[in-house]
Amino acid sequence: MVEQRFNNFIRVRSSGGCAKRNGLPASGREGGREVISEQGQMPSNMISLAERMVFSDSFKPIYAQGMDMVEEAASYLDGEGREEARNLSRVAATLYAAESMRLTTRLMQIASWLLLQRAARSGEMTRPQVSAEKAKVRLDTPSAGEAAPGWNELPLAFVDLVERSMRLQARVRRMGREVYGEVMALQRVPRGNPVSEQIVLLKTAFGTQ
Repeated sequence: MVEQRFNNFIRVRSSGGCAKRNGLPASGREGGREVISEQGQMPSNMISLAERMVFSDSFKPIYAQGMDMVEEAASYLDGEGREEARNLSRVAATLYAAESMRLTTRLMQIASWLLLQRAARSGEMTRPQVSAEKAKVRLDTPSAGEAAPGWNELPLAFVDLVERSMRLQARVRRMGREVYGEVMALQRVPRGNPVSEQIVLLKTAFGTQ
């Protein structure tokens, strides 16, 4: 069942095993900080947007939001949602079941991505590990949307969860593009001109173009 699958995920995550199950070390210490790279090693003196963003306090709110939503969804699907689903028509019940599966998949992928960044933030993963695990995460789980037959019958609390999870997925996906896209762009900067390299470092550090 969807609720059981999601609750298992919650239990594993709460015990620190979610990261291990996905090939990620469990987080726990705020130690070394390695720049994240998708294409090999970056120069040690290269300041990247990935380092500034993932290692900054701006990561903490979205991490907390993601984990809170995972627990909220698990609680809803296992309680109030289960009761409300019993009163739905056959069409709406079928849609509810499908959207529940999409919701759990979406949130588990988001949680996996956030846990991966946290492990990188804590210095518990090497760059190759980050790249390999990141490739397994899919931040593109769709929703049937309002046009789907039976959508208007779905419980309002459930629809709210779905819509918020979609917005969070878009936000995390955008953060991923900003973080890893900047790293790749910096890696393509030609080497050999010390002045140009220093300009790139300064622009990156201060967020200018």
